[in-house]
Amino acid sequence: MKVSVIGQGYVGLTVSVAAAKAGFRIVGFDTNQAVVKQLIEGKTHVPGILSDELHNLISTNNYLPTSDPKNILDSNIVIIAVPTPLDNLRKPDLTYIYSAITLLSENLSKPALIVNESTSFPGTLRNVIKRELDKISDVKFTYASAPERVDPGNQEWDIYSTPRVVSGLDEESTNQVVEFYKTFCKVVYRAPSCEVAEASKIFENTFRQINIALANEFSLIANVLGFSASEAIKAASTKPFGFMPFYPSIGVGGHCIPIDPSYLSFVAEKSGIKAKFIDLANETNLLMPKKVALKIMKIHSKNTGQIRIQIVGLAYKSNVQDMRESPSIRLIEELRSLGAKVTWFDPIVKHFKGESSTPLDPSVDLGLIITPHDEIDFSIWKNSKTHVLDLSANPNNYGWPKYL
Repeated sequence: MKVSVIGQGYVGLTVSVAAAKAGFRIVGFDTNQAVVKQLIEGKTHVPGILSDELHNLISTNNYLPTSDPKNILDSNIVIIAVPTPLDNLRKPDLTYIYSAITLLSENLSKPALIVNESTSFPGTLRNVIKRELDKISDVKFTYASAPERVDPGNQEWDIYSTPRVVSGLDEESTNQVVEFYKTFCKVVYRAPSCEVAEASKIFENTFRQINIALANEFSLIANVLGFSASEAIKAASTKPFGFMPFYPSIGVGGHCIPIDPSYLSFVAEKSGIKAKFIDLANETNLLMPKKVALKIMKIHSKNTGQIRIQIVGLAYKSNVQDMRESPSIRLIEELRSLGAKVTWFDPIVKHFKGESSTPLDPSVDLGLIITPHDEIDFSIWKNSKTHVLDLSANPNNYGWPKYL
């Protein structure tokens, strides 16, 4: 069976490799020719995907990375795994979804199961993908939703062990999508409708956004009252029921948490409902870099000279080089706008927008731990008694008390 996966990023490549290993003939399509070239060479930035694995799948014709749309002809299943970002007004931007729709209409002449893995608001499959394809194509496709659940770098929960939620627009497509995902996912949950499947994904991440915002607001309260919010949350997490710990941070990064809730707020507003909790959580987390920068500069700035600050961890998540929506970038901008001289150290990212990682500097006025990767050795700061603040969003102890 031939399966085409549109988009070869974190999600698309992960599902491509999993399905190829399950025995399907996979066409991994991406418009970015540089990405395709790297994949052909066995190179990838996606955690969990090995070069030897890619070489083997390509050599056995189980996986074909390509930028040529003709290669998706005669596909039995097509998976849409494209970005769904926000526009400049932080509203849903479905540009990549519409591009995928056009691509399919121009290159599929036989019936196929169209599966959307791209995260979007409930109704996207039925009211955008199907409706638009029906307008420009005479082919009778079947449709299903299988919102992605890829967590880059997670050693415990991979694409096989993480349960998948799926549903089709009718019984035939539901059976098709269930049988397909069962070949490389241990548990496949059959949702009662596509809208429920789509909503489950964005509610998962809205739940996290709101609780992180609560932890961040709690940290501001704790600071005024003179205790550590992180320590209080750690103490609260000893309760074996009715509580789930979320820790304060300088904000949220990646795609899921900072973006998905806005898709839910958008569709709610279109339906006449104001998503107050969601909007407040979004605002709270977006403002954290500025609030943290102001707090740091107020307490630690020098009367004379420019304070030298080094940030550890530019990526939004430990042990992953993903820079999407990374709050570290906004914190750097805020600190520099307040007069600080800021450098950064990230052994995984190394280079970003014309700047480069610099080794841990024991002579800086202030070190800020944001995203501590496992390979980072903080002994140089410890031995030099460098003034350090731990702003990381996890309960691990790196040698300094949590600042938030």
